Parts: sequence; C-alpha cells; structure tokens
Amino acid sequence: MTDHRSTGTRIRRQVLGDAHVDRAEAEQTEFDAAYQDLITQSAWGHVWASDAISMRERSMITLALLAATGSFDEIAMHIRATVRTGASQSDVIEAFQHVAIYAGVPKANRAIKIAKATYAEMDAER
Repeated sequence: MTDHRSTGTRIRRQVLGDAHVDRAEAEQTEFDAAYQDLITQSAWGHVWASDAISMRERSMITLALLAATGSFDEIAMHIRATVRTGASQSDVIEAFQHVAIYAGVPKANRAIKIAKATYAEMDAER
C-alpha cells in the first residue's frame, strides 16, 4: 500500500523546494493541520506523484489551470517551481496563451504579469 503522506511530502519538496515546505510546515497550526494533510496526500501524494505525465507537463497544466480559474495567489509559487520541474519560460507562455483563448485574455494578462515579476525576482536572486 502506498503511503501517500510520505510520497506527497517527498514530491512537494521536489517541486516546491525544501525552504518552501519547511516554511509552510512551520506556519501550520492546529486550525489548518487537517487541510495541510489533505493537500499533501491528495495533491502531492496522488496527482503530482503520478508518472502518467512529466513534471514539466504537470507544471504547465497547473499554471494554466491556476490562471484560468483566477487562482492568482499560487502562480508565483508554481513559476518558481518550474526551475525544478523543467518547464521553461517558453512552456509557460504557451500555457498562458491557451488560457487567453479558452478562458479569457484578462486572466492570461494577469498571469503573465505575475510570471514576469516572478522571473525578474528569480533573476535578481541569482
């Protein structure tokens, strides 16, 4: 039987990096502990752990879905994760172009603005 919690923690660290996961775990309280367990097991231990598609493809899909649903708060985090998943800036802009056509130009515009700012921050950190 698969231990989705430990698999999820491993994949989450692989994609988002140790610093991000350590920070999230340090900020966890009794209030959100069950929620953190849910996303660790479900999102990271099931969905992201699947080997049906590559991490690169998963990043592109995730970014497109975040933009298409207007879930802009997590776009920067997933842009930063592309360093570890292998999704290039060309991959990301392709995903956002799909968002523009299928979900709306304003959503794509906002996602692109966030991505550009995040890439600039990442460049400055190097």
